Amino acid sequence: MTQTPRIGVILGSTRDSRFGLAPAEWIVARAKARGDWDVDLIDLKDHPLPLFNEMASNLWMPSEDPAAVKWQQTLAQYDGFIFVTPEYNHSITAVLKNALDQAYLEWNHKAFGIVGYGGVGAARAAEHLRAIGIELQMASTRSAVHIGGGDFFSVHPMGGDPKPIESLEASIGGSADAMLSELDWWTRATMAARRENAAKAA
Repeated sequence: MTQTPRIGVILGSTRDSRFGLAPAEWIVARAKARGDWDVDLIDLKDHPLPLFNEMASNLWMPSEDPAAVKWQQTLAQYDGFIFVTPEYNHSITAVLKNALDQAYLEWNHKAFGIVGYGGVGAARAAEHLRAIGIELQMASTRSAVHIGGGDFFSVHPMGGDPKPIESLEASIGGSADAMLSELDWWTRATMAARRENAAKAA
């Protein structure tokens, strides 16, 4: 564990026609602009995972699939996460749920924030994601970024003449700053707690 928080921004859609790369790159740039984090974009397209097929979660026994083990090793490098997700049928994407299921210990006692996009700003997906995070022993920020309604259609290509996401500063800039600030607090708190637990176990 490093002293400088390492934050992984997980892009939770892998569709060829996905819109998610735009908000993912936007929040990565905003997070890096803080100057006090190391930030990486983690694109699930770069981590093809089979559907979960282990005997049990790696809470109970080591995973056998090499792709799952590699995914766990990737997650272990980070102190906190930002999930960028659309909403599919009132929930997160299947590929994101599978990625969450393919690890357990590597999520534990880490914080996360959410950037959601879609007609209702992925509000229902965000609430489902928070419930999953609790089961993974994670801490969610209260604030989240929801790119929805007219804002969403103004920056999405199917709107006809999409504007850059930066054009939504008045609508979503404040919530982004609040989410990042809360994520910083929770990430540093959980880092300190993990260091203390590791020292006690040594």
